[in-house]
Amino acid sequence: MTSAHTLEIGIDSFAAILPDPATGRTLSPTERLAHLLEEVAVADRVGLDVFGIGEHHRPEFLDSAPAILLAAAAARTHSIRLTSAVTVLSAADPVRVFQEFATLDLIAQGRAELVVGRGSFNEAYPLFGLQREDYDALFAEKLELLLKLRETPHVHWSGRYRPALTGQGIYPRPHQPVLPVWLGVGGTPQSFARAGTLGLPLMVAIIGGEFRRFRPLVDLYREAGRRAGHGPGQLRVGVHAIGFVGATGEEARDAFFPGWQHMFTEIGRERGWPPATRAQFDAQCGPGGAFLIGDPQSVAGKMLAASAVLGGVSRITFQMSSASLAHEAMTRSIELLGTEVAPLVRRATSGLA
Repeated sequence: MTSAHTLEIGIDSFAAILPDPATGRTLSPTERLAHLLEEVAVADRVGLDVFGIGEHHRPEFLDSAPAILLAAAAARTHSIRLTSAVTVLSAADPVRVFQEFATLDLIAQGRAELVVGRGSFNEAYPLFGLQREDYDALFAEKLELLLKLRETPHVHWSGRYRPALTGQGIYPRPHQPVLPVWLGVGGTPQSFARAGTLGLPLMVAIIGGEFRRFRPLVDLYREAGRRAGHGPGQLRVGVHAIGFVGATGEEARDAFFPGWQHMFTEIGRERGWPPATRAQFDAQCGPGGAFLIGDPQSVAGKMLAASAVLGGVSRITFQMSSASLAHEAMTRSIELLGTEVAPLVRRATSGLA
């Protein structure tokens, strides 16, 4: 079950840069990143708990260097935690990742976190000269090294995919005694089990289907953690879901659908899926679907239901950048999430143990 602290609520952004479905106009990358930093500042101002920046290497996303975006956000925020969502660790050098996020943690005075994963797109592997078929072995090895780097500045380590470390100093060290690392997962049972065995908090991407279908995988995570000797308080579960808040449910759905349809139709073309439809979208927005899209009361209720069906979660983050929304609509949604949804959810969860 959830611990005595309240459910954390946040936003994940991929810094999407999509054409406006109504006008066809696309913001310049400079404009879009200025808007992104404003969004983080609004999220901080309205009291949200966490803001994450993804990592992609594609034309429709501006998040190929998330640590830089998060550092810019750190300089203009005060209390919100700042995390990757996710760092594609399989295609990165763990030493460099650790240095970047330790530096971010110093700028943010202890507010930095990492969510690491293998990535849901393939473009990072050929870009950095790696084989896609090695993605799991790459991830396992690099995660092992990253976790060692958290423990000590002088690591002795050797592996297959990176030159050995023979005790060189890895600096700077973060502001926090231990830099938080979450394991980002999709639907692979082995990934859930690995997170549990390592005692790492789990961030589950649920971008379609039903929340309840992930309960067996979350149970697998908790059981693997229990068998490895990790206490329930260490085995935190987070959910990353597609979400958007409007004054009414209809307003929220109508605002979000055009951009969602554009993005998922484009991705579907690459992956052999049929075009995304309004009927699919509305079904996901309904009571049984995994989209947290609607008015504040319905979104809060759906978040609480998702937590209950998964056995209690510690964090839910909204992926709002699937839609090509006007900046004003995005900031208004963030404000509603912080000022109306969050109080409802926090009141309902603050007494749970």
